[in-house]
Amino acid sequence: MSQPITLTIEPLTQTAFAPYGDVIETEDRDSMPMNAGMAQRFHALADVDVIGEEGRGIISLVEAKLFEMPKTVTFVERHPLGSQAFIPMDDTPFLVVVAPPTDKVDLNQMKAFITNGRQGINYHRGTWHHVLLTPFAPMRFICVDRAGKGNNCEEFWFSEGEQPYLSQS
Repeated sequence: MSQPITLTIEPLTQTAFAPYGDVIETEDRDSMPMNAGMAQRFHALADVDVIGEEGRGIISLVEAKLFEMPKTVTFVERHPLGSQAFIPMDDTPFLVVVAPPTDKVDLNQMKAFITNGRQGINYHRGTWHHVLLTPFAPMRFICVDRAGKGNNCEEFWFSEGEQPYLSQS
């Protein structure tokens, strides 16, 4: 049995998160005025990617409960038929755990990030990720993902000896 790995939680940046998806934020992004100058538009911060029979992009609201910080990651999931975005409606950080979009989860390539409270994320199609981790407060999110025919959610459960630990140090 292999020794479980420890995932060190690092700040979420566009560069570090690029292999897994997009960081949805306004910092260091171009914008343009709209609505007669009464608003700024930060255009196309992420792409909605959907495939499959009758697949279509949808927008939903998610209310996430306070999530007690796990000491281990027991499972991850992925969406092979579409990207999935979570945009926080509250100014509260949340955690993001990801692995590259491969057939089997590669524990050595898993990463853990903490948002600054104003950043959203858009998982690329097929990226393995933990469910929403909201250890600081209950949160509300706008969710942009795929609806349509086909199985768009696959889970991968780690054996007890392989479950990665999360560490904030």
